[in-house]
Amino acid sequence: MKKVLVLGSGFAGVQTAIELQKNGGFEVTLVSDRSYLYLYPVSIWIPVHIKGFEDVKVPVSDIQKKYPFKLIVEKVVKINAAENTVLCEKSSLIYDYLIVAFGAEKLQHKGMEHTLSICGKPEMALDIRNRLDELVSKGKGKIAIGFGGNPKDKSAVRGGPAFELMFNIHNYLRKKNLRDNFELTFFAPMEQPGARMGAGSLQMLDKMFAKYGIHKRFGKKIKEFMSDGVVFEDDSKLDSDFTMFISAGTGPSILRDSDLPLSEAGFIKIDNSGQVPGFPNVYAVGDVAALEGPEWIAKQGHIAELMGRNAAYNIIETEKGSQKRKGYQEHLNILCVMDTGDGAAFVFRDGKKAFMIPMPIVGHWMKKGWGVYSRLSKIGKFPRLPGM
Repeated sequence: MKKVLVLGSGFAGVQTAIELQKNGGFEVTLVSDRSYLYLYPVSIWIPVHIKGFEDVKVPVSDIQKKYPFKLIVEKVVKINAAENTVLCEKSSLIYDYLIVAFGAEKLQHKGMEHTLSICGKPEMALDIRNRLDELVSKGKGKIAIGFGGNPKDKSAVRGGPAFELMFNIHNYLRKKNLRDNFELTFFAPMEQPGARMGAGSLQMLDKMFAKYGIHKRFGKKIKEFMSDGVVFEDDSKLDSDFTMFISAGTGPSILRDSDLPLSEAGFIKIDNSGQVPGFPNVYAVGDVAALEGPEWIAKQGHIAELMGRNAAYNIIETEKGSQKRKGYQEHLNILCVMDTGDGAAFVFRDGKKAFMIPMPIVGHWMKKGWGVYSRLSKIGKFPRLPGM
């Protein structure tokens, strides 16, 4: 039985392991430095006390009950693809097929220690909640929320959660009758943050900022973060008692010492099938992969899962001696339910159309429903819906 190593317990890695285990023809081992799948899209509710930390975690042990692949909880230290080996902190592993799915690291700006990120390590969501609680206990404050881009990779940006957290904090403070005592500012180095969602979405975001009384600071590169604010390239400063910043993604540092081909931004180069050039038994899926596509392309969870399913399918077909392959590029799109705390907006964009549809009240419950669906479908207690 062929051995398949899957590195990473995020959306891409878990989905790949599930699909391969369904086939029953492989010895599948998932390697990760944490023993759970973290549902990042619903972690925005931890800081505002809608969700607890445990509510956002899906233990891999629960997934294994339905799909009994092996799990090794260790940090990956080095990949040697030429020798089909992966070195971990305590063990050395060999494989017939390798799927690299451990996500991306974050670009570092000067003074990053003065910020927290809702897209950082899972525990940071608790730190954000604690900082927000401190300000609420004081009854006033200045909060700055933003995100950045990577000029070396247009897809390595994640701005949606920043918008969602800002809108959720606005509604959280409003419900506590404290909103008028807080100054909320959204910042980003690009002139039009959110532009990849389409012109209609940009207009709607502007209306939401105006409606909620959220200030904007756009189009200035970040010079450094300080304990009391953000300094921009022209030395102007945005004062802040708490700064939440989602830095753009960059390739994981351990890849630099591997023999895998990397893009300028440090992501693993792949073809449309997810296969790594020069290594027919190695696939890279999800955020760790160097994606190719239109200017608006973005790394998202549903694309990561699609790539994981494709990698499993392609490996299965390879073992059959078939030339059938599935690719990711024809399925590229932006798809999300942008939550506001009391409603949401449905965002979609592909090569033909782009739109944002407001969904007052019901949208919030749709997003919460997705969180339940995501958990239950992963542990095999709810059938997977087509295209999700």
